[in-house]
Amino acid sequence: MAYRKLGRDNKHRRSMLATMTKQVIMNESITTTETRAKEVRKSVEKMITYGKKADLVSRRKALAFLHNDTAVVEKIFNDLAKRYENRNGGYTQILKLDERRGDDALMVILKLVEEAK
Repeated sequence: MAYRKLGRDNKHRRSMLATMTKQVIMNESITTTETRAKEVRKSVEKMITYGKKADLVSRRKALAFLHNDTAVVEKIFNDLAKRYENRNGGYTQILKLDERRGDDALMVILKLVEEAK
C-alpha cells in the first residue's frame, strides 16, 4: 500500500495520523492540508469499518491504532457504526478552502458525512 511520508519519520507520522484520526472522530471535522487529509481519511474510514464489524478483534485493532483512547473507540462502536450501518464506505468528505498564507499549502476541511435518516 502506497502512503505519503509527510516529511516525518515512521513513529512521528503514525502518531500524527492517530491523533488527527481521533480529532476527526471526536469533532467530526478538522481543517488541515490536503495531503494530510487524504492520509487521515484512510485511517478514519478503516476505524469506522472496524466499528461496523463490532467484534473483539476489531475493537482491539482500533484501540491499538488510537493509542488506547477508550472514549474515541466507544464513539466509533456505539455512535458512528449505527449512523453508517447502511453505508458501504465513503464516510468522509474533503471540502477545499484557500491556500495557507505562509507557504501556499492547499487547506481543506475533512469532515464526516451526515447520514440522511
